[in-house]
Amino acid sequence: MSIKQCRQQKICWQKFLVGGLASCGIFSQICLPSQADEGTGDWGRSFSSTQFLTPDPQYPILSTQVTQQTSVSELSDVKPTDWAYRALRSLMERYGVLSGYGNGKFQGNRPVTRNEFVAGLAATLDKVDSLSIDAIGDQEDIMILRRLQREHGLALEQLRQQLNTISDRTTQLQADQFSPTTKLQGQIIVALNDGSNVNNTLINRERLTLTTSFHPQDLLITQLESGNNGGDAITLANQENPLNKSGLVGEHGGLNYTAIEPGLNLRKLYYSFHPFPDVAITVGAKMSPRDFIDRNQYANNEAIDFSSSVLINNPLIVQNQIDRHGGAGLAIAWQPQSSKFILRSLYIGANANQPNSTIDGGLFGDRRQASVELEYSPNKHFVFRLQYTNALINNTKINAFGINAEYALNRNAGIFTRLGIGDYQGFNTAISQNLDLHPLSWAIGLSWRNLVLPRSIAGIAIAQPFVTDSFGNATQTNFETFYNVTLSDNFSITPIVSVVSNANNDSSNDTIWQSTLRTVFSF
Repeated sequence: MSIKQCRQQKICWQKFLVGGLASCGIFSQICLPSQADEGTGDWGRSFSSTQFLTPDPQYPILSTQVTQQTSVSELSDVKPTDWAYRALRSLMERYGVLSGYGNGKFQGNRPVTRNEFVAGLAATLDKVDSLSIDAIGDQEDIMILRRLQREHGLALEQLRQQLNTISDRTTQLQADQFSPTTKLQGQIIVALNDGSNVNNTLINRERLTLTTSFHPQDLLITQLESGNNGGDAITLANQENPLNKSGLVGEHGGLNYTAIEPGLNLRKLYYSFHPFPDVAITVGAKMSPRDFIDRNQYANNEAIDFSSSVLINNPLIVQNQIDRHGGAGLAIAWQPQSSKFILRSLYIGANANQPNSTIDGGLFGDRRQASVELEYSPNKHFVFRLQYTNALINNTKINAFGINAEYALNRNAGIFTRLGIGDYQGFNTAISQNLDLHPLSWAIGLSWRNLVLPRSIAGIAIAQPFVTDSFGNATQTNFETFYNVTLSDNFSITPIVSVVSNANNDSSNDTIWQSTLRTVFSF
């Protein structure tokens, strides 16, 4: 077989020398050929020209599951006095294939094993063949190599086949190898708050999240939450309205980390898996709608961007009484391969653990929500979502349609908007009042990253959470601006200014000013 024919064999000599021989303990002292001198082999791993590979005694030369090759086993060790030894040594020195042993010595009088000899021959063939004809010092070298190749050709071919088998099995093992893992993440929010007609307050909320994976395509989420039941000026003002106090239409713009009960409470417990590559299914005993729908990269995380509840979610699409404490349910997301569309749906029952029929409990009883969201992303700059929610809250039937959109102006700045229109019908048992409402809800904002300071996030937004002629004599308007300064990977400080006019849709209420200093520590 000629040197060119040797090159045409379906094997990369560097790959089987380093990736196969070294990992199987076949040889230890062969230095890499020409490509390794440049620092990178053909298989993407980096080595220097002075690195050597040492065998691991736990790996036998040949696995018990690999067929023994008699012709290789029958080869005797090559002694320094043999012609083949001297010829190969001369060629390897001349063309820079062999540099020496790991202790910095050449040890030229040491016999080599049959495997070291075959590996050295393979490396020399590859190195010489990579040179041009003019770069080869003597045509006799080619004749010597051809003789060595003829005498040991069968050993080279059998060794190649063995290494290919081992390489295939190693690749399969690496693909199948996975150990169940659990990752612990923590977040602490401490906010100093001051506002109109309230005392200074200190609000805190702590969360611990356990993320467990049993194989690469599933996820078990467990989240524990605790707080100090702290409040702010906006939430206090809106609680004076019976609709807000009952939680029917949300908190209308208060800080989203207020009113968290003391003690350790379970906030999330659900399991996600992929029955098909383009389908994700989530089932759980504690799920919140906001974890699956109405997401937005500019306004969706009270620990990073906006803190007002009306800016984080559309209050008509994400029902507060379902989202605040969560419930049992199911969520499905489907994104066909190479598609620009994502379809999401969910069903959550807040009283799924209540068997008492007098409060209309159970998974399909009162306080339930079903939602569908279709997301379209034609490019990396624009995302558009169409939404629908059907809910039953305190005997009031709710139907709402929504739009959630975001557009990236550049890599640092973007705008977002949410719009919702709803229909509230029925006698509400929480406030003992018959409702016939057709509210509108909207929000629009702008966000900047790396404004003045690197890793900073700034935002400004305005919203009207509940616009309707049947509720009050004015329209409540919420305004918020913030500047998040990230001091490290685990710590950030954010000054926030919030303003609310016509609170509770009542023109007689004074404008509420509120300032907050939010600090977040995460690990």
